[in-house]
Amino acid sequence: MQKDEIKAKIIEVIEENRSKIIELVDEIYKNPELGYKEEKTTEILAAAFSDLEIDFKRHQDLTGINALLKMGNPGPQIAILGELDAVTCSEHPDADPETKAVHACGHNIQLGVMYGAAAAFKKAGVESELAGCLNFITTPAEEFIELEYRSQLREAGKINYFGGKQELIKRGSFDNVDISIMMHSLNLGEKKALVAPKGNGFVGKNIRFIGKESHAGSAPEKGVNALNAAVLAINNINAQRETFAEADRVRVHPIITKGGDIVNIVPADVRMESYVRARNIEAIKKANEKVDRSLKGAAMAVGADVKITDIPGYLPLLNNQSLDSILESNLLELIDQDQITVGGDFTGSFDFGDISHLMPALHPFFGGVSGDLHTRNFKTEVKEDAYILPVKALAMTVVDLLYNDAAEAEKIIEDFEPPLSKAEYLNLMEELTGEVIYKN
Repeated sequence: MQKDEIKAKIIEVIEENRSKIIELVDEIYKNPELGYKEEKTTEILAAAFSDLEIDFKRHQDLTGINALLKMGNPGPQIAILGELDAVTCSEHPDADPETKAVHACGHNIQLGVMYGAAAAFKKAGVESELAGCLNFITTPAEEFIELEYRSQLREAGKINYFGGKQELIKRGSFDNVDISIMMHSLNLGEKKALVAPKGNGFVGKNIRFIGKESHAGSAPEKGVNALNAAVLAINNINAQRETFAEADRVRVHPIITKGGDIVNIVPADVRMESYVRARNIEAIKKANEKVDRSLKGAAMAVGADVKITDIPGYLPLLNNQSLDSILESNLLELIDQDQITVGGDFTGSFDFGDISHLMPALHPFFGGVSGDLHTRNFKTEVKEDAYILPVKALAMTVVDLLYNDAAEAEKIIEDFEPPLSKAEYLNLMEELTGEVIYKN
């Protein structure tokens, strides 16, 4: 078969499975779960792949599955990813009343897109025309939340990292993967797709100021006010902002998660959380050093101690121009040029950035949704654009990569120079992990 004939067959199968794709996306939306707790979602995906008669394995002692679909000829392995977890947003009308979880992140859409691609290649009967293997990986815990819960999991030896893709990298789930592909939903206004976005990486921080309690009314002079230290720390961080280079896209956004115990005791135990984000690894490290100075200086000013715990977050999102170009050419077969944005600056973070440092990676955004991510207003508006268009575009891109003995994929793999090896990546994760207690 000619490549265009294969693509036409793939599109035909996607159209035939349209209702199942939408049904799966909506079913997952109704069952939102937080990171490393995605039991129902795992079962939904397991049932869907069982129905497709695609062999899969459950992640050992972890939520999620990965399913392999071999083509008719040997070749590279391409992973298509979907994220299992939701985010907390108690203000969202569809939030779970108990957990406050809701898919205001669009991860349910990712999983539907991944399933749609799997169904297309399984049912189209074109395996003999392609070379390689598709690995459909569902990844837990993309949202970097519930840090205390994940700390407990790590202390119990159940996980090594707070992010699901980090955990799967360490466990070897990506050892045989040559190229990784996924998508995210985003409110693009009148546009339908965004190709070649850039994103920040970050390090996570848990901060505890330790003072001395005293009666706040009758003997405040006998206390050491840890809340004052936290307030000074935030002001110190604000004083650093003009020193962050614009090109580094630094973002620091601390919150106070505990301000004291009761109002008539000088606060002696005050806690904060923060991310330190930037566009490249060195900028993350430099900004983090400035934040640490700000925290220590604040503690020193009031005579408090401060405990700073650093947690490796996610790495900046890197683009592969060859993959972006192939995707754009396929999008132009489906929508008009003026509905596509090429290049975008997203200062949020994705754990797919870690994958992009290890192998060629493709991560477009698709529209069809309204409202900002992680807010009460996020919802699907046009299912055709949000669910079906990305299935078609990504599946057509996979055909380009695996056609003609996977010549296009092999060239991209050969030309790619990974910024990090797996060993270097794991060493970096250790470098970004730390705990220090600064005493006065």
